[in-house]
Amino acid sequence: MAEPMKIRTQLNGDVADIRVAMMHIMETGQRKDPRTAEVIPAHYIQQVQATVNGKTVLSAQWGPAVSKNPFLGFRVRGVKAGDKLVVSWEDNKGERNSAEAVVK
Repeated sequence: MAEPMKIRTQLNGDVADIRVAMMHIMETGQRKDPRTAEVIPAHYIQQVQATVNGKTVLSAQWGPAVSKNPFLGFRVRGVKAGDKLVVSWEDNKGERNSAEAVVK
């Protein structure tokens, strides 16, 4: 089971500043295990999506160059307090995670 994401929202007029902390190892597939000298298999987030009230507001494709436990910050215009925000991701091994928050 994937670790939970932490989502923070801050509303300023009709613009929401959204900050998401994702827990993921984001392994590039290029490092070697120091004990065995074997290559550590790649394991990273490939697709990130954010929706507000079911409407996609962000869609991103990531690769192995993103750091461990990535942080994502973005702004969405046209939202109001009480709107439902959903952020989800899928990695290269098919694992998925999703979290919900209410815009405040």
